[in-house]
Amino acid sequence: MAARLTDLTYWYPDSALPALDGVSVDFGDGITVVAGPSGGGKSTLLRVLNGLVPHFHGGRIAGSAQVAGMDIVQTPTRSLARTVGFVFQDPELQAVYDIVEREVAFGLENIGFPAAAMRDRVDEALVQAGVEHLAGRQVRTLSGGERQRVAIASVLAMRPQMIVLDEPTSQLDPEGSSLVISAAIRMSEAGRSVVISEHRLERLMQVAASMVVVDAGHAERQEPSTWRPAGPSIDAVRTRPPGAEAWSLSGVTAGPARDAVLHQVDLGGRRGEVLALSGPNGGGKTTLLRVIAGALEPLAGTVERRPGRIAYLPQNPTALLHRPSVRSEVELTLDRAADLEDPKVILRTLGLDALSERYPRDLSSGERQRAALAAVLPGRPDLVLLDEPTRGMDSFARTALIRLVAALRDAGSAIVLATHDSELRDALADRVALVCGGKVTEQGAVRA
Repeated sequence: MAARLTDLTYWYPDSALPALDGVSVDFGDGITVVAGPSGGGKSTLLRVLNGLVPHFHGGRIAGSAQVAGMDIVQTPTRSLARTVGFVFQDPELQAVYDIVEREVAFGLENIGFPAAAMRDRVDEALVQAGVEHLAGRQVRTLSGGERQRVAIASVLAMRPQMIVLDEPTSQLDPEGSSLVISAAIRMSEAGRSVVISEHRLERLMQVAASMVVVDAGHAERQEPSTWRPAGPSIDAVRTRPPGAEAWSLSGVTAGPARDAVLHQVDLGGRRGEVLALSGPNGGGKTTLLRVIAGALEPLAGTVERRPGRIAYLPQNPTALLHRPSVRSEVELTLDRAADLEDPKVILRTLGLDALSERYPRDLSSGERQRAALAAVLPGRPDLVLLDEPTRGMDSFARTALIRLVAALRDAGSAIVLATHDSELRDALADRVALVCGGKVTEQGAVRA
């Protein structure tokens, strides 16, 4: 048995309710999928496996947990790290070095791995994660999906006995997701225990040996064969046709520090229209959104925008959240927009009522994503730019987001989504544009 939790209960500091409540579950060989709603305790359960709970997060713990025969309370995290490799939900917060190869080698350096053999181990991990083409790149120049795969390569290089992946495909294109799942299969076939937390389960359930569902701090084992996909997303039928042009790019070439990522882009969007950006990780979708937003000046070409407020959700939503509560984040936006809308409206829409007084950075990844959306979308913005908005979201939150975006669209907002989420795209997009290799190619109208 790779890991065993017995009647485990855990409270975060200053929390009256346990994040995990009487959890008894075993993790064996092969792939174990951990599923459940956002905020239900999945990430806390995973962090028990490498000792971050309780050693890093503090709080109180009762019951017992063993990994590879080691008691997680008695064993220092530096020892557990040799046995358990962990990839977090937020790859932006995981990097230590600025160069890709150095980042992948970081764990090996910490355990004193022989320098002569390190190069081969790093190269092998880069190939397994599908990021060998990123060798030599600076980590800060990578897209969110590319950073996620570099973080996975860093864990693969260590060859730990247990590998824990917290929503590893949440920002990945289909090819990247396939590479991650293929790497998980190879690791399980090599005799390692692989634990993966995800919301998108279709492909994983085909290869899972076991499944654990975590909800409201409770965990129960289920047979993968009993899993059924959720019903189809709602189709956000529009109530009125698109209006006048809201923004346009003409001959735009753009990229950071004069390093062009986009070349000669001609594109535009109208009020009351949803444009979806698709394409591979690193293809230029985030750069395109930043140019439209005015956060990045083009190297050539012109950008035009109608006057009005811009709501921009970046790939890393934590960067937006700095107020003492979720409610105060919403209130700040409404105050700046001079809008009299009640903050409760968007909090209720996104299922954040019970979390409104929580500190945003203490929330789970999916909850933080919803908090960031609540912080930028109230007050009927004129231009809405969302970069991977369903990252870390369960089906309930995705449906709530679809309804919210549809309402903004029908109120006249011009909306641009960069997403790998086909359900979101199919429900909302009026047009789709492929962003790949620095070029933007319109795929045609989706809706009449």
